[in-house]
Amino acid sequence: MSDPMIGRRALLRGAGGLAALAALPSLAACGTGSSRAASTGSGGAKSLTVRNGGGAFGEALQKAIYTPFTKETGIAVKVTNIQGTQMLAQIKQGRPQFDLIDNSMMDHAKFAVQDALEKLEFDRIKSFKAAKLPASMVSEHSVGKGFYATTLAYRTDAFGGRKPESWADFWDAKAFKGSRSMCNPDADLPELEFALLADGVELDKLYPLDVDRAFKVMDRIRADVKKYWDSGPLPGVLLSRQEVTISTVWHGRLNELIQQGAPLAYQLNGARRQVQGYAIPKGAANVDASYQLIGYSLRSDVQANLAKVYPTNPAVQSAYDKLTEKESAGLAGAPEYYDKGFDVDVNWWLRNEAAITQRWLEWARG
Repeated sequence: MSDPMIGRRALLRGAGGLAALAALPSLAACGTGSSRAASTGSGGAKSLTVRNGGGAFGEALQKAIYTPFTKETGIAVKVTNIQGTQMLAQIKQGRPQFDLIDNSMMDHAKFAVQDALEKLEFDRIKSFKAAKLPASMVSEHSVGKGFYATTLAYRTDAFGGRKPESWADFWDAKAFKGSRSMCNPDADLPELEFALLADGVELDKLYPLDVDRAFKVMDRIRADVKKYWDSGPLPGVLLSRQEVTISTVWHGRLNELIQQGAPLAYQLNGARRQVQGYAIPKGAANVDASYQLIGYSLRSDVQANLAKVYPTNPAVQSAYDKLTEKESAGLAGAPEYYDKGFDVDVNWWLRNEAAITQRWLEWARG
C-alpha cells in the first residue's frame, strides 16, 4: 500500500510542477545502464535499510519478506518510514540513510525526475526473467512487485441489508444514506475516475479523463462528504466510529477491523489499481543487498506468502497458482475481480496531477 509518504504537494513543487512531470519518459521504458551505486555498493553487506510506508502493510512485509529473507541470506533488514521530502534531502546531500525504496511507481517516476534514483541493472535481479512482469511494471529506475487498489468500503449495518455495488451507489445518498469520506490529494490521486464511473463512463473509456465532467459529478456529492482522508488508517476509524457509512479506502486497510468483528466490507467493482515497486536511491551504501532483496521479493512463492498475510496483489502471475481459492478470493488482482477494476494511466496523471490537484484544492474550498 502506498501511504502519503512523498508529501504529494511538496514533491510536485520540487519536481518543477507540471512542466517537469510532463517531460518524464514512459514508465514502460526499460533500461540496464550501469549505476554509480552499483560500483560502490558492498558485496558483503550484512544489512540494508528499506524505506516503506509502515502500518499494517509494513508489518506484513516484515513477516512475509524481511524475516524469511534474513533467515535465508543472513542479511538483516532494517526499516524506516521517512517521508518523501526528507528522503530527497538526504539523497541530494549524498548520504541517504536507506538503501531501497518501497513506493508507488508513480512516486518513483517523480524521484527519477529529481535525479534521485539509480538506473537499475536488471541482470542483477536473479528472479527478474522468471517473474515475467508486464512492461507497465518496469521502468528504467524501478521495478514493480505488486499493486494496490483503492476501492469502496461501507458499514454492513447501515443500509438495511442492502449492499452498495458500484460508484453510482456511492453517489446515491438517497438510497444509501449517511456521510461519505473520500481521499485528500495529500494521500493519493484525486478520485476523479470514481466520479466518472458513477456518471456512467465505461472502464475502458476513462482516459483521457473528462476533467470538467468529473468535477461536475463531484459537485453532486460534496455536501455528503464529511471528511477527506489523508492517511491510510483514517477511513477505518471514520467507519468504525460511525462518522461515515461509506468511504473510499486502500484495499486491505480494514482487514484487521473486520477480523475483530467490525461490521465493515469492501466492494471491489471499479477498483483503481496502482503498481507498487522498488527503487534504489542514488548514493545507497548497500546496493548488492538491495538487489538481493528485490530478487527475493519477486519470487512467486514469496509473492504468494505476502498475499496470504495481507491482501496485496502479486505482480508475478504465477504466484496466484500458489494461492487457494479462498486466499485469492478477496484480492483485486484475482481473476474474478480483475476485469471489474482498472489501472491508473500513470503517464496521463504524471502530465496532469499538478494542475488537477490545484483545481481540487480550489474546488474543496468551495
